[in-house]
Amino acid sequence: MGSGIFQGAVAAGAALLVDQITKAVVVANAAVLSTGLPVFPGFNLIYLRNDGVTFGLLGGAPWWSLVIMALAICVWLAVLLARTTCRVEALAYGAIIGGALGNVMDRTRHRAVTDFLDFYIGSTHWPAFNMADVFVVGGVGLLLAAPWLGEKLQTGS
Repeated sequence: MGSGIFQGAVAAGAALLVDQITKAVVVANAAVLSTGLPVFPGFNLIYLRNDGVTFGLLGGAPWWSLVIMALAICVWLAVLLARTTCRVEALAYGAIIGGALGNVMDRTRHRAVTDFLDFYIGSTHWPAFNMADVFVVGGVGLLLAAPWLGEKLQTGS
């Protein structure tokens, strides 16, 4: 097993673990968080269940269809992970896979994902999200930066 695959697997495992631990804490404190818990101006912790995907898109779709779609994407990303020679890309693929699997676990158990991070300005709220979403978006951002980062890391600049 190449170091890139190992690095991607560790990233996936870490993302999945962080996601599941944070969601377990939120679910255990659902009564307190259901109305929102202010942390600082512009940020609340809240307990929500989202049966859709990003921004509530595909809300109302059968939960199992979203699980199948996410698993298919994870398989595709795992193939890309196995083929990459770039450690930055491996880390990114792993983060995305781990985040996606975290939301798959939620959909399988609860038929929806647990969202709890609520950012806002005034009365305008960004759609609530969770750590799985953070890892997916962060992984995509890392993939976009990989050509530049990979070059910098290889040249030692």
